[in-house]
Amino acid sequence: MDTQVNQDLATEQGSSAPAPTAAGVPGAGTPATRTTAPAKTASTPAARTAAKPPSSVTEAAVDPPVNKMRRRIVWASIAGFLITCFLMFLRFFLPRAIFEPPSIFRIGSVSDYALGVDTKWQQLYRIWVTKTSDRLFVIYARCTHLGCTPDWKASENKFKCPCHGSGYDSEGINFEGPAPRPMDRAHVELDAEGQIRVDVSRLFEWPKGEANEFDEPGAFIAL
Repeated sequence: MDTQVNQDLATEQGSSAPAPTAAGVPGAGTPATRTTAPAKTASTPAARTAAKPPSSVTEAAVDPPVNKMRRRIVWASIAGFLITCFLMFLRFFLPRAIFEPPSIFRIGSVSDYALGVDTKWQQLYRIWVTKTSDRLFVIYARCTHLGCTPDWKASENKFKCPCHGSGYDSEGINFEGPAPRPMDRAHVELDAEGQIRVDVSRLFEWPKGEANEFDEPGAFIAL
């Protein structure tokens, strides 16, 4: 009886065991288990950023003093050029007038002058006032040779031109040097207040070999 039971158990175990599969035969036996590769993970910007190693921070190099000085010189040159152009632009619109002393002016009364030559108006108006016993007249201080201004030499009682040595007496009459004629005399007259009024735009001359204008009305004030 025990033998019968053992046989029955062996039969049950044999029927329940899996059938052997033939190696290398496709489709035989149970289907083979497929191995799937791991899915790729989508790379995001955050992931890429995190993946990069942190970059090292580099400090900017300081400009040497030579470069700073060069820049200052260049900018100063540009600014100077622009300022010069602007001033030239403004100068174009300004009047180019020559300021000269007036040709008509008053020099005081006759009593303000002593006999002889007075030189106080030489620098301002370029004239000398000469007073004699019978007249007062004004000599225009210009050498008749080349237009220089002579000097009054009181010790020598004459006018002496420093340019070429022309000499004139106290009345402006030439007597030495290359001057061809006496110095001119300005128009003079007394105004309503008794002041001497001089007009250097009207001159009286005595050209060599021609008529003498020194005795004409306006060339002197009679005393």
